[in-house]
Amino acid sequence: MNEQEPETTEIDVEEIAPAPPEAEAAAAPEQRGEAPPRGERRRPRYISRRKVCFFCAEKVTDISYKNVDTLRRYLSDRGKIEPRRKTGTCAKHQRRLTLALKHARHLALLPYTADHIRVPGAFPSRS
Repeated sequence: MNEQEPETTEIDVEEIAPAPPEAEAAAAPEQRGEAPPRGERRRPRYISRRKVCFFCAEKVTDISYKNVDTLRRYLSDRGKIEPRRKTGTCAKHQRRLTLALKHARHLALLPYTADHIRVPGAFPSRS
C-alpha cells in the first residue's frame, strides 16, 4: 500500500492572523490616527539653545548709561525695556541694565517712547 502524504507548506502565522490588540496599543498614537495624550506631546522641530548673558560672557564689571549703542540693543522698537527671557541676560545684569537704561532716558540719551509715536500735532488742540 502506497499512501501519499499531502505536502505540507509552511505558512507564516502573522500573514493569516491579524495583529493582536496589544500590538496596536503599543504603536504610537500618531500611527493609530489618534491625538497623543496631553502629557506626551511631539518633540519640537528644533532645539532652542539657551541664551547666554552678554555681560557675563564679556565679563563686563559695570553697565554704564553712557554706552548708548550697547543699551539700545535692550530696547524694543517701541522704546520698552526687553525682558530677560527675550534677551538672555541674567537677573543681576538685568537689574543693572534697567537702571542704566533709566539713567540714559533721564539724561535724554535714549528715548522713553519710539520716535514715530511722538509726533507733534498728532492730537488736535482744543482751541
